[in-house]
Amino acid sequence: MKSKLILLLLPLAICLSGSCKKSASGSTPVLPPADTSSPRQSFFAKGADISWLTQMESAGYAFYDSTGTKKDCLQLLQSLGFNSIRLRAWVNPADGWCNTTDLLTKALRAKALGMRIMIDFHYSDRWADPGHQFKPQAWSALTGDSLSAAIYQYTYRVMDSLKSAGILPDWVQVGNETNDGMLWEDGRASTHMAAFAALVQAGYRAVKAVSDSSRVIVHISNGYDNTLFRWIFDGLRAAGAHWDIIGMSLYPSTGGWSGVDASCLANMLDMVSRYSTPVMICEVGMDVTQPDITRSFLEDILKKTRSVPGENGLGVFYWEPESYNNWQGYTLGAFDNNGRPTSALNAFRP
Repeated sequence: MKSKLILLLLPLAICLSGSCKKSASGSTPVLPPADTSSPRQSFFAKGADISWLTQMESAGYAFYDSTGTKKDCLQLLQSLGFNSIRLRAWVNPADGWCNTTDLLTKALRAKALGMRIMIDFHYSDRWADPGHQFKPQAWSALTGDSLSAAIYQYTYRVMDSLKSAGILPDWVQVGNETNDGMLWEDGRASTHMAAFAALVQAGYRAVKAVSDSSRVIVHISNGYDNTLFRWIFDGLRAAGAHWDIIGMSLYPSTGGWSGVDASCLANMLDMVSRYSTPVMICEVGMDVTQPDITRSFLEDILKKTRSVPGENGLGVFYWEPESYNNWQGYTLGAFDNNGRPTSALNAFRP
């Protein structure tokens, strides 16, 4: 089960210890400024990660509108104001869910409704998050350039499968909640920042090789933690990695969300200014038993994200809102135990 609300404190001193390499010329590479012009940014994503959907449907779960009428989950979410879908990709999961075939099934359903799509590469056979960044079994013996090549080839293959199905994702995450890098131990940022940057760059190049229009996200949790974000992105920039968007997760408590939102906005503003990079909230969630408080939180973070100057706050995605009745032990969804959306999701209505 994917762990949430993990505060990973990473001292800046680690990054300054020499793990961030310079270019061959001896100068620190400078990331070119992102094109942050308004026309390209005018779409604001109101999204949901629904990666569990096919597995839930297979287990007999159904979804209903507020009147109790059975509905297709994606159509129901769209009627509530959602315009974008996020889907995780696992390399070779033991049960098959979230593999490339399952990913395509869900992506095609979203495309049929005209919804925009984000692909979230975990680069693992299972959950990747701040406390878990396990290599896929098939890559377990790979290191260095061989590991980067595996990322490139796998990313290219999945992206090409999507393209063959008529899907060019709007956004692609290279890694999920990579607070301390990914594909440990090789790509652990606190000890191998340059190696982490090389893995990010491999994913970036593969995405662009298939779909230059897809925008690459590096995604970190704890969107309120400016020290963490500066450490990661300063390190990646110094090591020559590229990205198009800085992604964040945010899972505040029902009693402390206001201050967390304020800190997240300050961090978003700093990221745009410091790296000339747009920002996006790739995951949010809150206690399913407190839907009205969750709605207030969502309305606030949606407003704050929209307020980022230059339309550089690109959107907000709820993580697995469709989960209900204690599915997989997850209690931060936004459907009640009868499979109906709670009042929390009214925050996404036009």
